[in-house]
Amino acid sequence: MAMTHDASYRRILHKMGYYNYQQGLIYKHIDQEGGWNSHLRKCRNFIIKSLDFYKPSKITVLGSGWLLDLPLMEMVEKTDSIDLIDIVHPPEVISQISGLKNVYLKEEDITGGLITEIWNLAGRRYFFNKLKSLENIHIPEYKPQSDPGLVISLNILTQLESLPVELLRKKSKAGDESFIVLRKQIQEKHIDFLKKYDSVLITDISEVITDTAGKTTEELSVFGALPEAIIREEWSWYFEPVRSDYYRKKSVFKVAGLFIQAPFINIFP
Repeated sequence: MAMTHDASYRRILHKMGYYNYQQGLIYKHIDQEGGWNSHLRKCRNFIIKSLDFYKPSKITVLGSGWLLDLPLMEMVEKTDSIDLIDIVHPPEVISQISGLKNVYLKEEDITGGLITEIWNLAGRRYFFNKLKSLENIHIPEYKPQSDPGLVISLNILTQLESLPVELLRKKSKAGDESFIVLRKQIQEKHIDFLKKYDSVLITDISEVITDTAGKTTEELSVFGALPEAIIREEWSWYFEPVRSDYYRKKSVFKVAGLFIQAPFINIFP
């Protein structure tokens, strides 16, 4: 496994909540008592379909996480090399793939460095010197070190901005409109990267929330246009179908899966 984070960077990730966020996802999955199973199964089936369509010799997965939504065993059988990329990998995942040949874990910032950019800009600010606006934030693009083969963006598009935006809401004076613009720009940068390769994009596109009174509202989670796709499927992800407390809000994500075809150019001459 390529361990690329030094101690100071790991402290930044800890302060921004990346380790707690990742742990929280597995607890949320367990808490749902199977409520996520349909979504996870549809993700895995969509990816298997993509392997039969593209027949890649190499696969790069962005946002591999806990591997719940990834058909790793089928992928190992259908391709020669797999890179699993995430900002941090759970110890359980490191152990799980240790016996698999040609599967490589890499810890990288899929935003291309936005985490460091935002921490340096706002991480050490306090209430008396908050960032005045978000206009000077440079949004980089992720750059692979070699040809990634088939790229799979797995339930990560709308999560890239999650913790950086959470930090900025505490450390800046920016309003809601500025945050929507920033989130849209981060998502578009990721989509621009995917469009350069044969790619699979699986992402939530909106959240449908039903409150205790039965009122339903829909909130967009993707703010720009998704790329043109050869194949597109949509399904629902019952994110919070059950709650044990009095706050019985129900949350359902609308999810889209897309096959994206690379332009016919040689990116790595």
